[in-house]
Amino acid sequence: MDLLRRKIQQVIENRMFKGKAIILVGARQVGKSTLFRQILSGKTDFLTLSCDDPEVREMLNGINQRELQRIIGNHRIVMVDEAQRVPGVGLAMKLIADNMPEVQLLITGSSSLMLQGSLNEPLTGRKFEYHLYPFSTQELVENMGLLRTKGMLESRLVFGSYPDVINNIGDTKEILMNLSGSYMYQDLLSMEGVRKPVLIEKLLVALALQVGSEVSYNELAQTVGSDAKTVEKYIDLLEKCYVLFRLPALSRNLRSELKRGKKVYFYDNGIRNALIQNLNPLSMRNDVGALWENFVISEIIKYNHYNGRYANYYFWRTTSQQEIDFVEERDGQLHLYEMKWNPKKGNAKVPNEFTKAYGKMPFTVVTPENYLDLLS
Repeated sequence: MDLLRRKIQQVIENRMFKGKAIILVGARQVGKSTLFRQILSGKTDFLTLSCDDPEVREMLNGINQRELQRIIGNHRIVMVDEAQRVPGVGLAMKLIADNMPEVQLLITGSSSLMLQGSLNEPLTGRKFEYHLYPFSTQELVENMGLLRTKGMLESRLVFGSYPDVINNIGDTKEILMNLSGSYMYQDLLSMEGVRKPVLIEKLLVALALQVGSEVSYNELAQTVGSDAKTVEKYIDLLEKCYVLFRLPALSRNLRSELKRGKKVYFYDNGIRNALIQNLNPLSMRNDVGALWENFVISEIIKYNHYNGRYANYYFWRTTSQQEIDFVEERDGQLHLYEMKWNPKKGNAKVPNEFTKAYGKMPFTVVTPENYLDLLS
């Protein structure tokens, strides 16, 4: 199969040679290195430094400007792959950015765990940073067309949208089982103070079983045999690995609104399903509503990022159980979403309490019939 063109490719190409490093972060195996290789296709004046190579790691750790210039030579583009594997890599990148402005730096990192500290500070004001996610609905429509993408919906709800999954339909289960293991959060395990892979695995399973429901750190701690502080710390780290993300409760006007509620979702349905070892078809599942909610919310986040739309995300619920699945705040405007796999079940409308407190806001019921209008 031909490589699918990523939505963000044109954005990155337009940022080349603007005097700033380009950093691409995201979970492992979402296609970061592949995307940069596509951008470099046909070019000859580039140098690739893979930080998976121990010799490259040793060379970059503590390197000085003169040594860097000798290594880079006349190359106009330097791609540094898996940069988070080099301690203090940001200082080496800063030397290039400050002293070799004609060189375009392309940097990938499997998570923001180490990149946040070791790259962001040294490269402040010297970088463009982008996230890469598993394939978005918009990307699939642009590469495969509307009808084929629509026909993939049930498969994506179960198996997700990682490049390897989309490109190797016959091997999806094996691919997902490998992806959902410790490989996905390998960077997290290498951090000082994170010594409990079994606890992380238990926590991921517990969170996977609660998708779409509010979570309590205290209850999760009891479930996995830990304490609430450790659970919160590990969820924060898993979020920085782009495995999952949290939605806070929207709480501004009503005394009855949940003030500290939170929900946890996964960036990819396939990872979530592999964690609970349930890759059964939709006809054999009782969690289709949760899968649909997780899918749509993660797709909206991808769509906004790739199209340069900045937003804050929430859910809304009162103590009397009135709720809205997803609230998107964009340019000061709240957009409300209700996810319905079967729109004939239940009457989807904005709760009166919300309208009284916030006024009338745009409201969309997202179903399998109309989701492509929203996401492509």
